[in-house]
Amino acid sequence: MNPTRKRRLLLILALVAAAAIATALVALALQRNVAYLYTPSEVLKGEAGEQARFRLGGMVKAGSFQRAPGSMEAHFVVDDGDATLPVSYTGILPDLFREKQAVIATGRMQGDVFIAEQVLAKHDETYMPKEVADKMGAAHKKHDVPTPGSAQ
Repeated sequence: MNPTRKRRLLLILALVAAAAIATALVALALQRNVAYLYTPSEVLKGEAGEQARFRLGGMVKAGSFQRAPGSMEAHFVVDDGDATLPVSYTGILPDLFREKQAVIATGRMQGDVFIAEQVLAKHDETYMPKEVADKMGAAHKKHDVPTPGSAQ
């Protein structure tokens, strides 16, 4: 083989290998940031995994919100109509957070309690991802909570 061709072939192989490594690193980084949405009943069935980071979606159960005076730690229960799961969160809750309201919390399980790193409350925007809209719609029906545009 001609030395010039050999050099070109090695350069092309090096570029292909570098592109493959870069693609693998990007895919790995994106996979770490993915947080799937589960309801309390799905979590209790073991679908979320032991140490996995995920999003917990459902309704804040009426009468479950507690916060000690002078503390940033909040405790509440998320309900999907079939099961409930206690949640602990340290930080400032969104302005729209309240009982009997849809909520999505991101975090992980620690024993029997979901430790939330971030809490999002339902807002008045009309756009919502289909996955979230379907699960929240089912939770609204189970709790007899009127949804926007429904005749109740």
